[in-house]
Amino acid sequence: EDFRKEAAAKGVSTSAIQAGLTGVTLDKSVLARDQSQKVFSQSFEEFSGRMVPPRLTRGSNMLKQYGSVLGRIEQAYGVPGEVLVAIWGLETDFGVNIGKFATLRSLATLAYDCRRTDLFKAELMDALRIVERGDIAPQDLRGAWAGEIGQTQFMPSSYIKFAVDFDGNGRRDLLRSPPDVLASTANFLAGHGWQRGKDWEPGSANFAAIKEWNKSEVYAKTIAHFATQLSRAP
Repeated sequence: EDFRKEAAAKGVSTSAIQAGLTGVTLDKSVLARDQSQKVFSQSFEEFSGRMVPPRLTRGSNMLKQYGSVLGRIEQAYGVPGEVLVAIWGLETDFGVNIGKFATLRSLATLAYDCRRTDLFKAELMDALRIVERGDIAPQDLRGAWAGEIGQTQFMPSSYIKFAVDFDGNGRRDLLRSPPDVLASTANFLAGHGWQRGKDWEPGSANFAAIKEWNKSEVYAKTIAHFATQLSRAP
């Protein structure tokens, strides 16, 4: 109830608040996952060895399938297709596993839990704005347990800031539209300092942009490694 008032005070429409929050209940499984998070402990060799080889062929096929879209995206944002396809593959297997958790319920649960309330209240507010904008209906907003949405797993705050309508249908749909997904991911990297035409090896400015995507050194290195492998694929 408090949050509804706060959202209204921040200018979110009554209809979006109603649609997004009616019937939302605490999700104990989200709290259990949040409390048992393990520190990411795999080495780069272990993680990249497990994640990259099984995705290389599909990644190469995606590069070809979306070649013209990726070319237009690189013109617009300066980010090469290999980097975007690597992120897409690592995050959700190219959109196959986007998560089943109801985003508004997960975020409301984490906002209500007292450990990182402010962070998740802000994310819940932005999730309501996604609903209000008409990008995605509340019942379709599903993703990972901590509120990440779509085929490259955007938090709602990043969705609001960086999502673009690249297929031109009037909605920024990071659940179903690969052109929107890939262009939005490129827009995120461009917004975090990606330099057109430069490489992405560890230590470079572009690697620093990849680390803004995922703070884990091992994960960021795996994205860079996957992208390099894709750029060498026949």
